[in-house]
Formats: sequence, structure tokens, C-alpha cells
Amino acid sequence: MAGNALAALAFDRFAAAARDAGCPPDLVSNLIRAGCPLQPKQLRASAAARECDRPDGPDEVGYGGARGGGKSHWMMAQMAADDCQRYPGLKCLLLRKVGRSNTEGMEDLLPKVIGGLEYDYVPTKGQLRFPNGSRIVTGHFQNEKDIDKYLGLEYDTIGVEEATTLTSSKYKAIQTCNRTSKPGWRPRIYSTTNPGGIGHAWYKRRFVSPARKGAEHETRFIPATVDDNRATNPGYRKVLDRLTGWQLRAWRYGDWDIAAGQFFTTWRADLHVLPAFDVPLEWDVWLALDYGFTHYTACYLMGSDGDGNIYALDEHAERRALPETHASAIRDMLGRNGIEPHRVLATVAGHDVFSKDRNGRTIAEDYEDAGLVLERAINDRINGAGTILKRLGDPERGIPPTLFISERCPRLIECLPAMEHDPAQPEKVRKVDTDDDGVGGDDSYDAFRYGVMHHAGLRAVGYSDNPFDDWRG
Repeated sequence: MAGNALAALAFDRFAAAARDAGCPPDLVSNLIRAGCPLQPKQLRASAAARECDRPDGPDEVGYGGARGGGKSHWMMAQMAADDCQRYPGLKCLLLRKVGRSNTEGMEDLLPKVIGGLEYDYVPTKGQLRFPNGSRIVTGHFQNEKDIDKYLGLEYDTIGVEEATTLTSSKYKAIQTCNRTSKPGWRPRIYSTTNPGGIGHAWYKRRFVSPARKGAEHETRFIPATVDDNRATNPGYRKVLDRLTGWQLRAWRYGDWDIAAGQFFTTWRADLHVLPAFDVPLEWDVWLALDYGFTHYTACYLMGSDGDGNIYALDEHAERRALPETHASAIRDMLGRNGIEPHRVLATVAGHDVFSKDRNGRTIAEDYEDAGLVLERAINDRINGAGTILKRLGDPERGIPPTLFISERCPRLIECLPAMEHDPAQPEKVRKVDTDDDGVGGDDSYDAFRYGVMHHAGLRAVGYSDNPFDDWRG
């Protein structure tokens, strides 16, 4: 009798937690039938998965961040205990980086997640089947090219474990398989991951940043750490607590503002990123530009106050555009900040714009024709990185920052914490290119570095002539 009372109490608590998370009653029933009472953060992720049913709902749900947050358990529960049970004949694909660990993980998870259901799992075929005809196909991508064998097939639901081990182009390739001919079912992709890896930048941009801003549309992201998983043994939590540096921040706390080998380890978005504000008339302002065509052209409106602080105030970033297009956009950027061209002390740019092509012409001359006169930036990669690092301060040691970035600079806010040490010269930032989808790259960092170093040069040698005297347009 006492056991029944305890079971009823546990059921009531679970049902209350599920309601608080936004789970519909039939989802709760499916989980109970499977013998899979998810924890509060996992329930939030399942509630987000049910939002995918709505015509205006998301079609991608991300879960996790830190290690030990119950990511694999949630994904299996959502796909096997809910999706496959409520829609007969569903075809799902579960992908993970390493095939063997995927199989072992499946065998370990099934009794815990769907022990109350009838199913047939054949490891050699990599398929989990249910009596209603729904099934989960397990796959792997030891190498990125392994993704190609799934292309052209149709999957109603796709689950991707360790999603940041994929480039954005391969993730987009997987998306092309996420389609259905089943009436009443909206295709969706579930993903779990940790910060770091080759896909850190695109995953952060696609899932984490919209969640932080409260601007989620096609995606939902539910962060979780080991503290959200009561099923994890205390010893594992102690292992994570003993980590240091980027591993502590990433694997213990799920901090997306870091990456393995991170250069600017003192970066804190809550400290260094400021809301947009009107630029005071007494401030010095200048522009810093890094040119690209296939890569981004990035230009920053920089400013300094009377107390020695430097600010990145606004951002222009665009690729595959001509200098006259960029010049017009930069003019617009000044206008929305109330900056008259005559206030701009200089526009500094990387040295590549001054290189002559086979006809003896330079990119800088094209910009001058568009009304923007460029001058050479201080292109000292070692001192530039060191100056930025010093100006970021060190909040853990009580050293205040003297360098801030406006929320109007989203690419820079994404780029700066992703910069890593150059393995050959650790005092430099490693060069990294933008991928085919325009994700990542160091163009924003380079332009920002030019802007910061120009301020140091101004303090040393005085102001340059105003390059906007000949602004035309």
C-alpha cells in the first residue's frame, strides 16, 4: 500500500512538472507508458518538440550544452517514446559521430527509455522497430563524407547527436533529407551537442543566439548542464568540477562564448556587450575595414570616450558586393548613428586593398572612386591580439575592461570569442576562413583589430587628415 502511495506521489509530481514545462497530456501519457519520466529540462525540450506540430511552429530543436545534461536520453525518449508511438509508420534517422558508440548507446538507453514498450532492435541492421510500423534507423558519420550516403532519402524525423562535429554545409545537406509524404506530420530535426568543435560557430548562431535574444522562430534551444540531471552520479559532477580553462566553461557550464584553444578567454558577453546608444558629440570616431569579396567585407564604426575606453559602435558586413555598394552601406551606417562624415577621423583598412592588380589598379582606388579614402591600418597581428586581450580586462581578477562592443555588431560578437591561438605561433590568432555558407571566418576580428590598433596609433602620433573630405554621393 505504501509503495502504491509513493508511486502515485511520484506520478503526480512528474505530471505537474510536465504541465509546468508546457507538455500536452498525451505526451505525458506516452512517456509514462514507456516508463520514461523525463526531468524538467528534458520536459522543456519535449514541449518544444511538440511545438513542431504547429503550422507556425519550429522545425529544429536543440538541447544541451554542457556534458552530463541527459542529452542522449532525451533524444531517444522524444523520438522513440513519443514521436514513433503517436504516428504509425514514422521513419526516423538517428545520427552520431561514431557508429560503434551509437550502437552501444542505443543498447544502454533502450531499457531505460522505452522499457515499458514493445519493440524490436536489431543491431546488425541498425534499426529499432515498433508494432505500429514506426522505426528508427541508426547511422553514423565517422567522416563528413559519410553523410552523403543518406542524401536523397526521406526521413520524417532526424536526430543528430554531437551536432557541432559537423560543418554547416553538411548539416544543411542533412536537412534536405528531412521531408515527409505523411499527412498531418511536420518534419523536424532534433540535435544535441557541446560547445566547441568545427560546427561551434554555426550552431551558436542558429540555435543559441536566437534563444538568448528571445527571437526564436524556426528553432528552439534548451540549455542543460549536469546540474539538470539527477540521474548522473555525483562522482561525474566532481570530475567536471575539476576541469580548468575552456573545458570547465564548456563542458561543466555549457558556455558558448568559448571554444577549444580560445584566445580571448576573458571575453564575457554580459560584460563586454552593451545596448545600442547614441554616440556623444564629443567622442572621437573612426572606421576600420577588412576587405573581402568571397569572404565578408567587414567595417566597424569605432569610438573612444574621454576616459580611454574604446567602443565598436556599429557594423557593416556583406560579401560578394562591389566597393561602391559597401561605401553606400557605410554611409548609411554613419547616418543611423547620427555621425556626419566630417567627424570621422580616419578609415583604416588591411594592406591587401593597396596591392595592384595586373592593370596596376588597387581596391583602395575603387573605394576612393566611391568616395571613401582608405589608409593603411597597423597590421601587427601579435600586438593587435595582445592589445585587445589587455583591453578586455580580467573580471575574475577584478581588472575592468576598457573595450566594449555594441549589440549592433552581431558578427563581431560571434566572431571574437571563437578566435583561437595559432598552433605555430600561440601569441597570434589563428587565421580562419568563412565557409561556403558565410559562417565563421576572421574578417570581423581583423577589421576590429585594425580599429583598436588605430586608436593606439592616434595616441602616439596624432590624428590623420580626414578621409571623408572628398566623400561623394
